[in-house]
Amino acid sequence: MALVFELDPAVTPGLRDGVVALWTDVSNAGGSVGFVPPVTPGDVRPELVKHFVAMAEGRTRLLVGLDEEGAVAATAFLTHNTHRLMKHWVWLYTVMVHPRHQGKGHGRDLLAAAEEAAGGLEGVDAIRLTCRGGEGLERFYASCGYKEVGRVPGAIRVAPGDDRDDITMLLPLARRG
Repeated sequence: MALVFELDPAVTPGLRDGVVALWTDVSNAGGSVGFVPPVTPGDVRPELVKHFVAMAEGRTRLLVGLDEEGAVAATAFLTHNTHRLMKHWVWLYTVMVHPRHQGKGHGRDLLAAAEEAAGGLEGVDAIRLTCRGGEGLERFYASCGYKEVGRVPGAIRVAPGDDRDDITMLLPLARRG
């Protein structure tokens, strides 16, 4: 069954707890979303609060995917670039699909919904994201239309002796109108 995507949902305790649970589960399944397992909801919550602050300040927007039961199954955060010469693109952060929903095309659906959301933002011509090397993520993003535009070797230290590349990907948005 398809996920239902919503941009800028109301931040309720249920949404907050759903995103914390998603982020914790994705991290503990080995997802490359800013943590290395094991993590607890208490580890994740302060990072989510930072995202919520950016949302309250109008710098970030939340895209959430809900499953057939209304549970948070996927997220992505679109963050406006604040540099005056770079306002024509947005960052896509914390792109996640719950492990129980992976392999069903929901990741592609999430990226398509993010592209649609970014395309609706005035003056935005592209989406940039970064991903951790060594996981094959760059191949997935490339299959969704993103192009690798930069790589910093060994920039992410997952563990002592386990450094991964920080890969920057870009998706130009089709001009509308």
